[in-house]
Amino acid sequence: MAAAALTALVTGCGIRTTSVPVDAGAAPSRVPCSVTGESASATAAQGVPVRVFLVCGSQLEAVDRRTPLPEANAGGDPVVTAKGLLVQLLAEPSDDERQAGFTTAVRGPLVVGDGYEGDPAGTLRLSRQPEDLTPVALSQIVCTFSASSAGAGDHTVLLGGPGPYAPKRYQCTTELKERPESAPPTTAPPEATTGTPTGTETSGTTTGPATGSAAPGATPAG
Repeated sequence: MAAAALTALVTGCGIRTTSVPVDAGAAPSRVPCSVTGESASATAAQGVPVRVFLVCGSQLEAVDRRTPLPEANAGGDPVVTAKGLLVQLLAEPSDDERQAGFTTAVRGPLVVGDGYEGDPAGTLRLSRQPEDLTPVALSQIVCTFSASSAGAGDHTVLLGGPGPYAPKRYQCTTELKERPESAPPTTAPPEATTGTPTGTETSGTTTGPATGSAAPGATPAG
């Protein structure tokens, strides 16, 4: 009876009741966050299939793309894979992706390469310190790399920057995908190796990036 009276009172005052979302999580998305099959198949014959994480509706969503990487390297060499994926993250979304609500927070100049001598196996080094990137951009990179052969297993990736700092193991979690503006969680990296990462060359007892190796933009120790 009281509820009916209250409803009549509210209606009589000209106030219309509305349903208000009370989800404590990220704001509900009003965009589709999905590229149609026709659009996705338009470039199906070009390049190697890869998956990247873009921003849509304040969350991270996986998007299937094609990269011109040689197929032999796309799934085998972590550094080659990471380079190809980073190019995709730096690229502006296609018209179809934009219409579906996708954007990217990853901005250049930014490149990726091998770890330094003494880094744990599988380390990748960016030309900027990971913590200097925006949280959303770093979240995109972490989730994209960790879901590929560039990852270190268990949805993680070992990342460092050009500075003389130890790399960190970043993890892509469900919570991070839902709130990419938060800092990606880190765990203790494995013990550093005593040798040189595959594909790097060093001379003498030089430490840091090897000649022609990762962390482009960093100056090799002389």
